[in-house]
Amino acid sequence: MQQKNSVAEIPVLNVSALRGTCTHDLRGVTIEKLRHTLETVGFIYLSNHGIDDELVERMRDAVVRFHDLPQEAKDRLLINRFHRGYIPARSSTLRTSSVAEVTRPNRSDSLMIMHELAQADPAFLRGDPLQGANCWPEEFPELRTIALDYMAALSALGRDMAVALAEALGLLPTWFLPHFDRPTLFLRLLHYPHQGPVTEDAGIGAAPHTDYGFITILAQDNSGGLEVQAKNGDWIPAPPIPGTFVMNVGDILSRWSNGRFASTPHRVINRSGNRRFSQPFFFDPSMDSVIECPSSLLQAGETPRMPPVRWGDYLMERLDRNYNYRNSPSP
Repeated sequence: MQQKNSVAEIPVLNVSALRGTCTHDLRGVTIEKLRHTLETVGFIYLSNHGIDDELVERMRDAVVRFHDLPQEAKDRLLINRFHRGYIPARSSTLRTSSVAEVTRPNRSDSLMIMHELAQADPAFLRGDPLQGANCWPEEFPELRTIALDYMAALSALGRDMAVALAEALGLLPTWFLPHFDRPTLFLRLLHYPHQGPVTEDAGIGAAPHTDYGFITILAQDNSGGLEVQAKNGDWIPAPPIPGTFVMNVGDILSRWSNGRFASTPHRVINRSGNRRFSQPFFFDPSMDSVIECPSSLLQAGETPRMPPVRWGDYLMERLDRNYNYRNSPSP
């Protein structure tokens, strides 16, 4: 597919215009821009988001520091049945991709961190799906504090965006919030090695795919490599813009909106000549949340495109198919 050289197709949204100090008219214009962009592009840059630049940089430095640990230190944290821990390169294949037939594993490796649970939490004690302990490297004890502070800050931003997204759909501002009383949170510390020529045999950093969930809020390094597929099939670069995050719609939000908001295919190809690092944060509903298009979004005679689905069931089906460790016998 042709690759364009402009990010004009991916607008920048001033998040401060969604907060209480802005005028009603400015908020309305911003909500309309959000609605139009997510209906047509599915990706948007977030500026003036209120997240401290220093926290973002500390998290960015922590990603590099983690991946600079000796391999044996990372291997001690191999991903557990709660989907927390180190994911080696070439150990996941996006078999559930709806936009490409993916047969080659992704070339990236990563540390998956999820919402932290108290050991007395009933879900933790029962061993419910994804309700277990995170894996922290003993060689880098500061990572836990940095990561959890970052996740708390981005969770607050995620809730702000959930309010704006409800308004953009014509729903009550608080419509989504009950579905996030125990949100499913993922912070993935990703490393893409230097990549030579892109061939079918070599694979790419992340194959074309859509995200599973509600929204993804991404901080990239300066390497570039993220590409978004336009409606006509062209691949549009989405390079880092200082002081912004990239936010995109996931499959569940698209399903909730009856397809109004586009869960857009994207991929990563590291052409920088250097290692690439990124820190996507996935803000998703509570595991028991039922995803069903609200009747108020349906026009006369229109029916939901998809049947209701429990988020936890939807998520686990995808993890089971895409990650090698979930199909390996227990040690």
